[in-house]
Amino acid sequence: MFETFGGFLIYIALLMLIPLWAQSRVKSAYSKYSQIASSSGMTGAQVARKILNDNGLFDVSVEPVKGQLTDHYDPRKKVVRLSEHNYYGNSIAGAAVAAHEVGHAMQDAEGYAFLRFRHALVPIANFGSNISFFLILAGMFMYITELFLAGIIFMSAAVLFQLVTLPVEFNASSRAMEQIVSVGVIRNEEERETKKVLDAAALTYVAAALVAVMELVRFILMFVAMNRD
Repeated sequence: MFETFGGFLIYIALLMLIPLWAQSRVKSAYSKYSQIASSSGMTGAQVARKILNDNGLFDVSVEPVKGQLTDHYDPRKKVVRLSEHNYYGNSIAGAAVAAHEVGHAMQDAEGYAFLRFRHALVPIANFGSNISFFLILAGMFMYITELFLAGIIFMSAAVLFQLVTLPVEFNASSRAMEQIVSVGVIRNEEERETKKVLDAAALTYVAAALVAVMELVRFILMFVAMNRD
């Protein structure tokens, strides 16, 4: 796959830089718009509760959680957890994040196909991500193609999880934009800023999926070369 050592270094640099670039975009957008209050003045907790109630999701609770950008939806306990700054604050960024997490709660309530598929993949994806590199390395050093292939198969499950995550996250962001506009959390002139926050967050998932696919392709090509030799 790499004709020169320099080419390999460029590839490794890309693997490191792509996620870092995506993370920097998220932090930059979040830092900027977390300092700007939304016109409604609603806190992230109020935004989440309003959207949940308007969609009949009264059984889903909203709780604060420590940390920054630790916001998430817990489908097992039916809880939207917002980082304290977003939970108590009334910024545009906080409203966007809160609406996004509620988007996942809406997906869960509707039985959104990609979300259900992602949940089903969690056990094998976790196992695959933990064991795949060991199998691949063992196959390479011991020159056992069966181990190498097994590692690729397990890695494929982890990569599939990353790919399935993309429509789940994009759909949640789409729901978020629709909801915060319809319930009056933001005005028309604030839509652009809100979308910037959601788009930047989506970049992290795109970057993770891209890196995962690149690594999988690299090992597949190495496996093909091993068999050819």
